[in-house]
Amino acid sequence: MASETLQKEIRKLQEEDIEPLSRIEAESFSMPWSPQDFRALLDRDYCIYLVALAEGEVAGCCGMTNICREGNIDNVVVAERFRNRGIARAMLEELIRMGGEAGITAFTLEVRVSNAAAIHLYEMLGFVSEGIRPGFYEKPTEDAVIMWKR
Repeated sequence: MASETLQKEIRKLQEEDIEPLSRIEAESFSMPWSPQDFRALLDRDYCIYLVALAEGEVAGCCGMTNICREGNIDNVVVAERFRNRGIARAMLEELIRMGGEAGITAFTLEVRVSNAAAIHLYEMLGFVSEGIRPGFYEKPTEDAVIMWKR
């Protein structure tokens, strides 16, 4: 399986990751985060943002905001050519581990109701659906599944 042979490194977001990460965002989302959005995260001690490196390049990112010991997972993105190779799972496992070390006791996220692959991954990591947030996403408008890992 490709995910077993792909060499990847997971580490904290750094300044040099921002431009390639912004390109991945633009290729992946209709409303991508800007370089300035990612740059602002570098100074926020209440946020944990991780980057995955594969084959010598930035392959993806995920991160969360610590809000009163709850981790709000704000962003998960993997470059198209690296999808379905275990990168999102590896990043999220490390993010949850680091969140636990920071005293986070529950994790939450929203995901498009149509994103079956992401929902399946989150369920494999122990997240459960606890509701729907109507019209949460734009371009196109779509509901979000609210998921929690407690």
